[in-house]
Amino acid sequence: MADDISFDLAFSPSYGEPVTIAQGVQRLTVNNPSPFTFHGTNSYIVGTSSVAVIDPGPEDEAHFRALMAALEGRELTHIFVSHTHRDHSPLAARLKAETGAITVAEGPHRPSRPLHQGETNPFAESADSGFEPDIALADGETIEGDGWALTAVHTPGHTANHSAFALEGALKDSGILFSADHVMAWATTIVAPPDGSMADFMASIEKLLAREDRIFFPGHGGPVTEPRSFLRGLRTHRRMRERAVLERIRGGDRLITDMVKAIYARTDPRLHGAAGLSVLAHLEDLIEKGIVTTDGAPSISGEYRIV
Repeated sequence: MADDISFDLAFSPSYGEPVTIAQGVQRLTVNNPSPFTFHGTNSYIVGTSSVAVIDPGPEDEAHFRALMAALEGRELTHIFVSHTHRDHSPLAARLKAETGAITVAEGPHRPSRPLHQGETNPFAESADSGFEPDIALADGETIEGDGWALTAVHTPGHTANHSAFALEGALKDSGILFSADHVMAWATTIVAPPDGSMADFMASIEKLLAREDRIFFPGHGGPVTEPRSFLRGLRTHRRMRERAVLERIRGGDRLITDMVKAIYARTDPRLHGAAGLSVLAHLEDLIEKGIVTTDGAPSISGEYRIV
């Protein structure tokens, strides 16, 4: 089954070097490549003499030194965190201690739903559970700096506390949205229960489609240069995945492992565990819609059938 979406894998990380990507915006990429992070996590510096950092990244000494070098001669007033996975938020504590900057995020880490009895969170170790922002920024609320302003656009789905940030103020380069891990040009986003929710993720896509952003700067990889068409493709991709799950169940598959083998046959086997959780996210949504059923609470090892 072909996907109605075209990914862009062209990206030069330029580790350790800030790259100017728009007026008053620099990107600095962490050297933490993996199947989940592509070439690494993108940190962004917004502003000129007085600035904000978006997603300082993981605890990484080289990246911390690169950030401090890039900030030399400038005042860091705010540290924005899109969500609390360990490749995005942990360095905020050290950066705050060094500069006195204020941390800003939607809120602390939490699952999208309560854990079922006996369930363990497979991504618990990936969560920066100790992070607590100084400012919990409500959806649509704006923080203003010296010549810049960033507005929270809550986009739950990848995590419950995921937020994108829209650039506004005097430095506004019409239509910039820092989309973090919700929308990325190089791949689809992992939606893994209980941290993630497919229903929330799809609602967040619709929310971004209702906006007029010109370009997305994501948490990994290069920019999404045609956001609306990419979002439509991403929506179609997820709907096709949902149909594929339903087709596998109608064809006799009952277990997620069997569905993954067929649906993700061309996917890197290292990602099959995450793919299984994505299938679980679709199944949770299908159960909520009354289309699919299982005995007890939906789980990665459950058996599924059409209602």
